[in-house]
Amino acid sequence: MRTAIVTDSTAYITAEERARLNIHMIPLSVNISGQLFAEEVDITASEFYDKVRGAKEFPKTTQPPIGEFVSLFEELAKEHDEVISIHLSSGISGTYQGAVQAGEMVEGVDVYAFDSEISCAVQGFYAIRAAEMAAQGFSAKEIFATLADMQQSIRAYFIVDDLAHLQRGGRLSSAAALIGGLLQVKPVLHFVDKVIVPFEKIRTRKKALKRAEELLAEDAKKYEAMDAVVIHANCQAEAEEWLAQLAATYPNVNFKLSYFGPVIGTHLGEGSMGLGWTKK
Repeated sequence: MRTAIVTDSTAYITAEERARLNIHMIPLSVNISGQLFAEEVDITASEFYDKVRGAKEFPKTTQPPIGEFVSLFEELAKEHDEVISIHLSSGISGTYQGAVQAGEMVEGVDVYAFDSEISCAVQGFYAIRAAEMAAQGFSAKEIFATLADMQQSIRAYFIVDDLAHLQRGGRLSSAAALIGGLLQVKPVLHFVDKVIVPFEKIRTRKKALKRAEELLAEDAKKYEAMDAVVIHANCQAEAEEWLAQLAATYPNVNFKLSYFGPVIGTHLGEGSMGLGWTKK
């Protein structure tokens, strides 16, 4: 194929799906008690949550070294003319900027870095669409235009059990708005201008999940067909139950299940849930 597709590990696309779609993945890492693990390579999501439960220190996350991008892009240059590199929001990580810088250092291939302005399986929607188009022979510029169009309909909302993880990691803006009733509130969060901000303050987890569904319902009425994903942080049974209920309610929406892996799980905490979607 002329155009290669790269994304990072926080898209949480399974190894099987990456192989099927020919998506190349570059991992971010998590540091747990002094040990560095490349997510999706050295550690699974469930292993991460088990390790963190017994850890004395809060885990730290690390973006990929620029050298890893350079090595991957140079390898792809042997068989491709172009690379589209799709990454988590530049407002919460320097990964996108690393791809930009590495692209400028590599000769023999044109690298187009794309800031998803979001993360997790919703970021994965971009990578999957790009890979499908690349397989059909579309150019990087044509694919990039489609990704920009997708950005108009992409939505994601998530609910965390404890905001301390986001505050400690410096990933939550406008946190001051939530101080006071922090422990009593299950806020619905979303991305605005590339950073995580509160959408609404809601008193219970059940009501917060219901609010996310209401927002999905609004778009399900607007679009003939949508792709959607339920995302969980080590609470699969609850996520599967929610997915089944949603799938039965919205027949024009194609749902799948995904997870918050180690890097994003570090900042959201175990028990978090998310719901994201895009028009087809």
